[in-house]
Amino acid sequence: MEAKPSQDEYDQVKQDLQKLREDLATLTKTVTESQKSNISSLRDEIRRESREALDQVRSRGNDALNRAKDAGDKAIHDVEHKIEERPFLSILIMFLAGILVGKLLDR
Repeated sequence: MEAKPSQDEYDQVKQDLQKLREDLATLTKTVTESQKSNISSLRDEIRRESREALDQVRSRGNDALNRAKDAGDKAIHDVEHKIEERPFLSILIMFLAGILVGKLLDR
């Protein structure tokens, strides 16, 4: 009689272990799917933030380029205006500057 209860207990332990394996497999699958979902959402968030940062940098670069272009256009306009006001003086200054550069390059 002693063998019968032991065999029943052994079968019960065996069934419990099988159920435990199945539960562990289900838990592993659930955790894996959850982590995949988290990774996917993190990747999407990183992409979104990267695009936003790139757009901000591009916008700031365009603004700086436009300001530099406007400043250059204004400087050219100012120089043209000064030359129109005093053409003889402008030619004289350019002539003297040419002589000065020539002397410096001769050395």
